[in-house]
Amino acid sequence: MADETSIKVSAATRDRLAVLAAENQTTIRQLVEELAGSRPTQSEYEERATQARAELASVLGAAPSAEAEVKARGLLERLGASQDPAAA
Repeated sequence: MADETSIKVSAATRDRLAVLAAENQTTIRQLVEELAGSRPTQSEYEERATQARAELASVLGAAPSAEAEVKARGLLERLGASQDPAAA
């Protein structure tokens, strides 16, 4: 296929990907594609933030302050960390 390429990783990473793929009954290719598709880019994060601000402004009548955004981001990060077993 013309739209395929390869990536270079260490042998240890390749072996780990093979184990993860086998445990999930998939292939390394599908595992990597799923990872790439599930992680937003910085640009996508910024677009989501802009949309969220606009939605909040339409509901609240004003956009949240920069200080409120920082507090909300901190809260969301703490909540996410408390649910992520890898963060423990």
